[in-house]
Amino acid sequence: MGTHKIGVIMNGVTGRMGTNQHLIRSIVAIREQGGVELANGNTVIPDPILVGRREARLEELAASHGITRWTTNLEEALADDYNQIYFDSQTTVRRAEGIRKAIAAGKHIYCEKPTATNLEEAIKLSELATEAGLKNGVVQDKLYLPGLMKLKRLIDSGFFGEILSVRMEFGYWVFEGDWQEGQRPSWNYRKEDGGGIIVDMFPHWSYVIQHLFGTIRSVSCLGATHIPKRLDEKGETYKATADDAAYGTFELENGIIVQANSSWAVRVNRDDLLTVQVDGTEGSAVAGLRDCKVQHRVNTPKAVWNPDIPNPFKFQDDWLDVPENQVFDNAFKVQWEMFLKHVVADEPYDLDLMEGAKGIQLAEIALQSWEERRWVDVPKVKNKVNA
Repeated sequence: MGTHKIGVIMNGVTGRMGTNQHLIRSIVAIREQGGVELANGNTVIPDPILVGRREARLEELAASHGITRWTTNLEEALADDYNQIYFDSQTTVRRAEGIRKAIAAGKHIYCEKPTATNLEEAIKLSELATEAGLKNGVVQDKLYLPGLMKLKRLIDSGFFGEILSVRMEFGYWVFEGDWQEGQRPSWNYRKEDGGGIIVDMFPHWSYVIQHLFGTIRSVSCLGATHIPKRLDEKGETYKATADDAAYGTFELENGIIVQANSSWAVRVNRDDLLTVQVDGTEGSAVAGLRDCKVQHRVNTPKAVWNPDIPNPFKFQDDWLDVPENQVFDNAFKVQWEMFLKHVVADEPYDLDLMEGAKGIQLAEIALQSWEERRWVDVPKVKNKVNA
């Protein structure tokens, strides 16, 4: 059995997500385990070249993780035939340009979302990659969170009967930066820099809803900028021009109603930073990032509204944990392994640039709904090359 190395250009890897999830917990972890085993018994090992604008940071990052290749010259990395995959985790406003250059250089594309700043550009990237015959994928990590994988297991088993509704609660309090340092970069709160919770989170809700519950027919969304001023990384006050909260309702083609609250200005009083409650005729479930609990119809307490007496139920005691029943790996790493197998061994993979475009479409429609204060239908989007 043989071992095959594949050069991977990692652009924007010095950012928070690029460093932690994609480099350390995915690529470095895959290298430390000896690579990814293919169905034919061969092994593929990713050989990264780190790309960014800060030379000292790249050198430090590479040295810390046993990586020998790094550069501030993207064109040089793209010109090297050894590098077959281009990965992009830059800020959103820079991503499309990098992907276009990589497609022109004949590299397979894997990137963070949103894939572009608008739907038209996102579709164009998909078309360019298709025309060039290049494999492409978009990070859709939440599909591989243990909690949501357990939820998918319940759906596939028919546990819920007919699913009626879904309620998603996401968010936490992001400190303003005055007495406590903020947990997110300041550009997240500047619309002109590609910030905003709608453009950040609705692409996630797009693929989560689609893969778990069904196709979205229409959207109603109200956004808000609850915290108007914040302090940036230098301690300087700036005006928050992007939304930090969004309250969305989604009507699915199968009749399921999904409500999704997303906020960086909410204090957490729930089991996790993301919880997804699914209610069906036969049972209900609440999934977090790692855990999932269920309540079947026969275990449902008979609640009666009577505010004149103390509540006789401890409602949360009537739920059962869904067992692990498998080993769950890091969600980002799982998807990296899938994409590497797709590129090297042509294994199936459908989370492509067109799927990423659907996420941008949902964000744009949510923003339109907020601006026009109405429900907006979600039309089908197509890659004209494949149409």
